[in-house]
Amino acid sequence: MTSAEIKQVLELHQKWINRKEGGERADLSGADLSEADLRGTNLSRADLREANLRLADLIKADLSEADLSGAVLSGAELRWADLREVNLSRADLRGADLRGANLIKADLRWADLSGADLRWTKLSEANLIKADLRWADLSGAVLIKADLSGAYLCEANLWDANLSEANLRWANLSKANLSEANLSEANLSDADLSEANLSEADLSRADLSGAYLYEANLSGANLSEAYLEEE
Repeated sequence: MTSAEIKQVLELHQKWINRKEGGERADLSGADLSEADLRGTNLSRADLREANLRLADLIKADLSEADLSGAVLSGAELRWADLREVNLSRADLRGADLRGANLIKADLRWADLSGADLRWTKLSEANLIKADLRWADLSGAVLIKADLSGAYLCEANLWDANLSEANLRWANLSKANLSEANLSEANLSDADLSEANLSEADLSRADLSGAYLYEANLSGANLSEAYLEEE
């Protein structure tokens, strides 16, 4: 799409959001928006299914409740996109390709990221409260100080992810792969870690009070100064 076409779609979408005459919900499904400047734009509730947003600038954009869904291999293309401080709360990102994207301080509360590809993604200080990350690939992702409290991470791949100081309280990590992950000083209190793979993980100074560790694999894990007592 040309910049003029994008501008027109955004103007009509803003009218639609404000319930003004002539407004129209943004339909950008399948659109090529690679490298587009969408900084600060309001795309709340927009249709972005299978859109190509590779290298797009989405800093501080509002994508709350937007539909970015698609098949696991053909979902929304957000590889390496700049999504710092973006609002993706309650957005549909099932199967989205977010490899290498910058989501530092992004709001992803209640977002559906099931099956999404989040390898090498930067999610430090992101808000992922109660986000659905089942089967998501987060290997190598940086989640330092991220808030994942109550998040669904069953069977997610978090191999070699950096979750130091992350809040994972009440998170469901059953059958998740956390091998070689950095969970130092993470809050895992009351988390479900049943059948999770924590081999070679760094759990030093982590809070595991009340965590459910039934059949979890802790071989080679660093548990120095970890808090394991039930509250």
